[in-house]
Amino acid sequence: MGLRRSPAPTARQRIGPPVVSQLPERTDAVVIGGGVIGNSIACQLAEAGVGTVLLERGALGSGSSGTTAGVVRTYFPGNPLISSLAVRSLAAYHAFTERTGFDLGLRRIGLLVLFTDEHQVQDFRDTQAAQQAAGVDVELVSAAEAARLNPLVDERTILAAAWSPEAYACDPAAIVRGYATAAQQAGAILRTETPVTGIDPDGRVRTPAGSIRADTVVCAAGPWAGTVAAMADVHIPVTTYPVEMLLTDTPDSAPHNALPMTIHPSSLRIRSWGDRILVGMGRPAPDETRQTWLQRVSHHLGTAFPTLAGDGLDHGWSGDLDVSPDGMAFIGRDPSRPFLYAAGFSGQGLCQAPAAGEIIRNLVLDKKSWTDTAGLSTARCLSGSVETG
Repeated sequence: MGLRRSPAPTARQRIGPPVVSQLPERTDAVVIGGGVIGNSIACQLAEAGVGTVLLERGALGSGSSGTTAGVVRTYFPGNPLISSLAVRSLAAYHAFTERTGFDLGLRRIGLLVLFTDEHQVQDFRDTQAAQQAAGVDVELVSAAEAARLNPLVDERTILAAAWSPEAYACDPAAIVRGYATAAQQAGAILRTETPVTGIDPDGRVRTPAGSIRADTVVCAAGPWAGTVAAMADVHIPVTTYPVEMLLTDTPDSAPHNALPMTIHPSSLRIRSWGDRILVGMGRPAPDETRQTWLQRVSHHLGTAFPTLAGDGLDHGWSGDLDVSPDGMAFIGRDPSRPFLYAAGFSGQGLCQAPAAGEIIRNLVLDKKSWTDTAGLSTARCLSGSVETG
């Protein structure tokens, strides 16, 4: 299969904030990382009256925030805790737009998760009550109904599907801009092109532009979170996972309205992207050639969505995600120093950013959150008892 190149979408464009010329000598909190997580944290800290400085090594939103498929959703199979954070975050996004008038680019498209064998169907039935208790609107639908919701699905290849209407296509750059703007309006200082080069035991954060002393340091550095944490002698067990998004043509037979985000058990996912279709399935494995990977993507496309068989794939954009061992984010504080972290979102940061910002804000203010957040700390993996979800 030949690979054609296509211009990167707007979600990957640089987001330019005002840049301060000089760092203040000290502040209440330094947030390291200028993606959607860092800007949500900075916004909520500043709005709570906490003196906040955000440091970003490049441009705002230039890391993981622009690497995903650009969908915020509430249903995460098998993990009602993540779902509960996503439900709270979606409500916060709607409230943010109503409160500030800032358009976050949310357009409801729905989420369809395809099931190809009985154990997947049974797993859904076993966890549906917990998902609904977390606030998720999700139901089991037949193969025929799944094909009605997304006419590209071949109902003969699936048994059933989970349908969750509360999933929204979004503009990640608009979400980052919205939180960055609100953070600045609340008094936060945002400094881009300012990588952190060291973190001293007394809370002094060092950069090429000078240093700043902080009562609290918050690491929201995405794929660089492990490196940043190590500067403070803190271990966050995150790794980077490279992903590439592809684009293909929409068949003439496809409906004119937007297709839902649709996830196949192979990890293949598609959704409408303007007048084209966005395709994601990671990147080649370490021992796999690019051509072999593209053939594998093409095979799954042709199996799950026959009308896409044989279509060419264009390069859309690529980048790195910050991934935890169990796929669930780390949000918490180091027990021995004023160092907080929000990392390892495993491609789900857009869906959880408002809730993550709220949890970090409450930790800084020593306030209780709406849910038990103990399971989000790094202790669940560092203790050797990794859970899957």
